[in-house]
Parts: sequence; C-alpha cells; structure tokens
Amino acid sequence: MARVLLFGRLSDLAGWREREVAEAGSISALRALLAAEDPQLGAALAGPGVQVALDQAIVRGDAAIGPKAEVAFLPPMSGG
Repeated sequence: MARVLLFGRLSDLAGWREREVAEAGSISALRALLAAEDPQLGAALAGPGVQVALDQAIVRGDAAIGPKAEVAFLPPMSGG
C-alpha cells in the first residue's frame, strides 16, 4: 500500500492529510483514483503549480509507484 500525503489547502479541501492507497500503479493512476472519489480534490490536484514528491523527491510527469512508496501532493508555493 502506498502512503499518500496532502499538504496545505489540498488537505483542507480533502478533509484528510494522510491515507493508504492500495490500487495506484502510477502518479497519473493515483490522481485519477483520487479525482473519482472527490472531483473537487481531483481538480485541485490537476491545477497549476501543484507538485508531486515520490519518496521525498520531486518528480515531473508520470512515474511508477511502488507498493511501499510515499506520494506527497504539494500545493503551489509562494514567497518573497
């Protein structure tokens, strides 16, 4: 089971911060699974600036998710 983490407004929107997901073989499949469960969260995850960290490393595009992987969705960051 992969561990999924949501941060910032993404966790506020979903109503959870961490959960286990059994059936996601890739980042795109995980996004589709989460979007099917919660369309509003799915739209937010597909939004501009949302980054994905797989096992604590930022990934671009799609990537395979192992059974004990940690996937974190990070909201857009701003700073000055």
